[in-house]
Amino acid sequence: MKSKVAVIPCRGYDPEELVDKLGSGLSLIGGIDSILKPEEKIILKPNLVRTSAREKAVVTDPAVMEALIRILREQGCSHISCGDSCGFGTAEGTARESGLLDVLKRYDVPILDFHEPQKTDTKDGNSLMIARDVLNCDALISVSKMKTHALERITGAVKNQYGCISGIHKKLGHTQYPNAESFARMLIELNQIVSPRLYICDGITAMEGNGPTSGDPVDMDVLLISRDPIALDAVFCHLVYLDPTLVPTNLYGETLGLGTWREENLEILTPEGEMTVKELQKKYGNSRFRVDRKKNRTKGALDLLGVLDLFRKRPYIIEERCRKCGICVESCPVDQKAIRFENGRDHPPVYDYKKCIGCFCCQEMCPHQAISVKGHS
Repeated sequence: MKSKVAVIPCRGYDPEELVDKLGSGLSLIGGIDSILKPEEKIILKPNLVRTSAREKAVVTDPAVMEALIRILREQGCSHISCGDSCGFGTAEGTARESGLLDVLKRYDVPILDFHEPQKTDTKDGNSLMIARDVLNCDALISVSKMKTHALERITGAVKNQYGCISGIHKKLGHTQYPNAESFARMLIELNQIVSPRLYICDGITAMEGNGPTSGDPVDMDVLLISRDPIALDAVFCHLVYLDPTLVPTNLYGETLGLGTWREENLEILTPEGEMTVKELQKKYGNSRFRVDRKKNRTKGALDLLGVLDLFRKRPYIIEERCRKCGICVESCPVDQKAIRFENGRDHPPVYDYKKCIGCFCCQEMCPHQAISVKGHS
């Protein structure tokens, strides 16, 4: 069977239009009543990576969350909460900054900090410290933001569930899974455990360039909706002219049975009818979207260059933007810190690249867009 992905055009965040657009997208994949029962305990999982103003496109837009809550309420769902384990700060603080907290209070939806972990074994014998709230709910709905990502190239449906890892264990996870491949495999196992019923991606205003927190907002004017996160992320890739096979979560997702990225297995549904990938790109795509499209280097003679570390992506500080706040130092998961204030707090921190594992937590958590990645588009 093909995996259905609804692609719904939507310009802007008008609340009434969003309810109509989101509702039409849900209808295309079978309707909300085929996914949830009104009596179930539901948790909404937006992307609340860190505090940021709404217009920066760092977090899931509160208007999308409000539209979803309204649809669920109309369906008779009364046991709804919203939560995340933020990279820095609290879920409530992040929700307040973006305007989401006002929305949640208006609909009497509690905000949860996923701070209580429960050790959970994966099929491969690994263990993950997953928030107990997530494991105890009946249905999880993932509401991600369409953004670039320094490690995995994009962050969409699959990556959003990393916020289900509780508190400090998110930081520690980067030392356990230090490269794109191992991190991707862990994300697939995590998605299989928490098993969201529904995946929605806010791509109305997306982020390109130095994502997932320091990039630039760009209008993509789409909502993506699916029950298959790999298929959704593959459609995301096609919309920005990125080969889906360059995204490790797509490859591991299909290999491990989470979903499909293959074009022949995608059923792309729009209000105008089903579309092929080429038709989708012509109608809604953005070939100028700034994302890392470079193919992985081949093995052989280049292995030596890899050993010499010449092509490894590295974070670096844009000194004129740095405010010496120290959040990058605090965010570094390496025990002895790969970035620190070697020259005092009057000067920007300094990297020790011999210790750097390339997780880019520093870049992701910097609130001043002062860290970028060499080799990143």
